[in-house]
Amino acid sequence: MTEPSTAHQPTRRGWMLIVAGMTSLALLVAAFLLPVPFVKLAPGPTFNVIGEQDGEPVIQISGAETFPTTGSLDMVTVLESGGPRGGLVFVDAIASWLDPNDAVVPRELIFPDDETGEEVERRQAISFSTSQSDAIAAAMGYLDRPIESAVAVTTVYSVSPAAGVLEPADHLLTVDDVEITAPVQVAELVRAQPIGTTFAIGIERDGQEQVVEVTSAPNPEDASIPFIGIGVGEVYSAGFPIAFTLEDVGGPSAGLMFATGIVDKLTPDDLAQGNHIAGTGTIAPDGTVGPIGGIRQKLAGARASGATLFLMPEEHCSEAAGHVPDGLAVVPVETLADGIEAIRAHAAGQPVSSCPAADAP
Repeated sequence: MTEPSTAHQPTRRGWMLIVAGMTSLALLVAAFLLPVPFVKLAPGPTFNVIGEQDGEPVIQISGAETFPTTGSLDMVTVLESGGPRGGLVFVDAIASWLDPNDAVVPRELIFPDDETGEEVERRQAISFSTSQSDAIAAAMGYLDRPIESAVAVTTVYSVSPAAGVLEPADHLLTVDDVEITAPVQVAELVRAQPIGTTFAIGIERDGQEQVVEVTSAPNPEDASIPFIGIGVGEVYSAGFPIAFTLEDVGGPSAGLMFATGIVDKLTPDDLAQGNHIAGTGTIAPDGTVGPIGGIRQKLAGARASGATLFLMPEEHCSEAAGHVPDGLAVVPVETLADGIEAIRAHAAGQPVSSCPAADAP
């Protein structure tokens, strides 16, 4: 009678090594899938502001004469992964560190620790809306056309007396029957009365005027100061409707290209003349271009979409050095007028200015 062979069966020590190895492998896999306190920045989609998105013009103008446009004037975006809107896992962070078009930065550099995903989205949406209003003012100023302005709510803090009563974009008409003509008036009127005062605030919302009541409370940062919990600023209009149809996009960096697109649509000169142009930068009502984030990702996204000319704030020259894709001419600008001049020169085949060399004194 023969006995069963045990030559291929693991010993007790062998089983322990197998279990230890499998446990280590499971822990390693779990570690790669753990969220890390970083944010990944990657090139995002581009949008042609003189074109259409989902069958609708990105910039809709009515009540004024518009002119045909050709080519592309792209606004560029950055995709963010991580932060309060979703965790970035370790394996994704490693892959992004190895991709020259991506960046991985500590989360606290972009998002405050106490900011929720909803608050981030709200802040980004407000910035996007403000950039559209400022772009209208900048474009009308460049075209030497009249600009209309109003005082409006820009922010409503989530835990505040105004939460659920006032909304971003509400036009502020009066506070206790005092006409509001400048943003600073609102804070002055609220702080002139003791904490616990109920204010009758006249607003215009969606074209309808109404009066709401808000009772002041102690300011969370200084309990001696009355507080209703709103941010206030000026919003601008052209005297005829200008609407922007993009959704699910946030932040202020499209201002330069929005203003350029409005100018292109309202003037008989075809700015791009069939060329593919992209750009980024905040815009002030007076046409001044300001800095943005994610310039390296935006350069990569612009070139990937086919752009041959890229407008950006002059402040980013040093950051962009060594990261300009082949075939993309990068022009630093300080104002809307600078950007339009560069587009016209590029379309005419003329040389355009560029950032100084990295080793320039």
